[in-house]
Amino acid sequence: MKKAIHVVLLLWVGMATTALLSQASGTQPSAAPKNDNAGAKAPDEVQSANVGSDYIIGADDTLHISVWKEPDLTETLPVRPDGKISMPLLNDITAAGLTPLQLRDTITERLKKYIADPRVTVVVTGMNSRRVFVTGEVTHTGPMTLLPHMTVLQALAQAGFTQFANPKAIYLLRTENGKQQKIPFNYKEVVKGNHPEQNIMLKPGDTIVVP
Repeated sequence: MKKAIHVVLLLWVGMATTALLSQASGTQPSAAPKNDNAGAKAPDEVQSANVGSDYIIGADDTLHISVWKEPDLTETLPVRPDGKISMPLLNDITAAGLTPLQLRDTITERLKKYIADPRVTVVVTGMNSRRVFVTGEVTHTGPMTLLPHMTVLQALAQAGFTQFANPKAIYLLRTENGKQQKIPFNYKEVVKGNHPEQNIMLKPGDTIVVP
C-alpha cells in the first residue's frame, strides 16, 4: 500500500515539474497551420467594383487584364481608337462593344491554344469612353465621367454654377446619326418639379452648356 502511494506521489511530482518547466520556457500548444488561401476567390470569380456587368467597353477605356499564374500576360491596356487591344501571343483583340465578361471569355478561348485552362480576369480601371462635357458658367468645366443613369440635373449638381450663370437658358448638345440636337433645360423650373421631361438621362459625348 505504501509502495503504491509512493509511486502516485512520484508521478504527480513529475507532472507538476513538467508543467512548471513548460510555463517558464513560454512553450504554447502548437496552432494549426494558417491557410493563406482561405477565403480566396478564384480569378474568374473576381468582379470589378466600379462597373456593372452590363457595362459596354468603349474606345479610350483602360482595362486591367490578368491571367492566373501568367505574369507576362498580365498588364493594364488602353482600348485604342479602333476599339482593339493588343496582348502577347494573341495580337489584336476587339474589346469595344463587349462587356468585361464577354471580353474575358474571348481572351480565354483564344489562350487555350497556348495555355492549359487559362483563368482570365478583366477589370475596367478607366471609364474614359463614357464621358460628358460641361462648359460655360460652371465652377468645374470640362469632361465628366458618365455614371449609370446620370441626368442633366445630376451633372449640373456636380459641376456647380458661377455667379454669372443663367440657369434658365441651359441647353444640351447631342449628336445622333450625324446631326446635332439642341435640347433646352430650364434649371429653375426643373428643381421646382416643373417640366421633369427636360431632366433626361445623358449619353456619352453629350455637352451641357451653361450660358
